[in-house]
Amino acid sequence: MSEKNNKIPFNEDNYTHNIERNNERKLDRRGFMKTLVGAAGVFAVSSLPWGAVAAKELMGLGEKEYPHKKITEVSKLPIGDAVEFKFPGDHDDAILIRLSENKYVAYQNACTHLRCPVFWVKEQGEMICPCHHGKFDVETGSPTAGPPRRPLPEIQVKVENGAIFAVRVKRYEA
Repeated sequence: MSEKNNKIPFNEDNYTHNIERNNERKLDRRGFMKTLVGAAGVFAVSSLPWGAVAAKELMGLGEKEYPHKKITEVSKLPIGDAVEFKFPGDHDDAILIRLSENKYVAYQNACTHLRCPVFWVKEQGEMICPCHHGKFDVETGSPTAGPPRRPLPEIQVKVENGAIFAVRVKRYEA
């Protein structure tokens, strides 16, 4: 054994020499528990706003109805055709597709993978994202191929006095 390893680092007889020093024992078990309870209280109080938002969404109070926005006249949209529009904001692109005489579907047309625009291909009867070859079911907005895993957000529409109106954006359901 070398001389270095055989030495006692301090001249005292034991290694508890520093316990009695000033301010060395500020954080004992009681102090640690007080700090832990205090930190838990701070986290609990800071999470209250998020809990209120979650409760609002779970109770269905978060569904917001936007001012009805006229998309187009029924007579100007033949069966199988689509028209693009903005809803609910001026920067939110959407697409309305007329599937039959009285059936319309509308979705926000930003792909749920990387937000590329989604197009309606009438000949194939599919909604296609050209960026990564994603495809969506026109009836439900659910992804059928490609990398997207979530459905397109649905926009609820209403036909009134020969015009088609966008009413609200349906909340995303997991």
